[in-house]
Amino acid sequence: MKINAIQVKYALFIAIALIAYFLLLSVFGLSKYPAFSIFNGLIMAIGLYFCIRDYKRYKGKKYKYQKGFLAGLICGFLATLIFTAFFGVYASHFNPDFATEILSTWENEYSESLGLLLFVVAVMGFCTTLVLTLAYMQLMKDSWNTTPIKNQTRTS
Repeated sequence: MKINAIQVKYALFIAIALIAYFLLLSVFGLSKYPAFSIFNGLIMAIGLYFCIRDYKRYKGKKYKYQKGFLAGLICGFLATLIFTAFFGVYASHFNPDFATEILSTWENEYSESLGLLLFVVAVMGFCTTLVLTLAYMQLMKDSWNTTPIKNQTRTS
């Protein structure tokens, strides 16, 4: 599947919103508390919903479940990659102590490095994308309980 302009538009919207939220938290000194990342899921949820909805409108009658699912995944994965890249630049260049601040609450038995933190951020984004896309596709799929489908299955 080709990457569509809709997916890129909403991926950029999600990434910019995540970056703005993170920077807002950092201004108030709250970015080191992982509990505030719950709102990252809300930002991702809003963006993915609109991406899948607009993709379905764009495709019209040609809309298929698999393509809508893939549109959501591509959008969320692109947004996650953009945010993770920003996070890496922020944590390595703009605030080098950030990684040690946030990782100091973890167990000391693990390697506390920026790479581990970036891995965790990326995995959280990918998992959020997968779960939200699966949930939204249940809302966006065509129902099999319509009259034309029922008539088609009776005659088969």
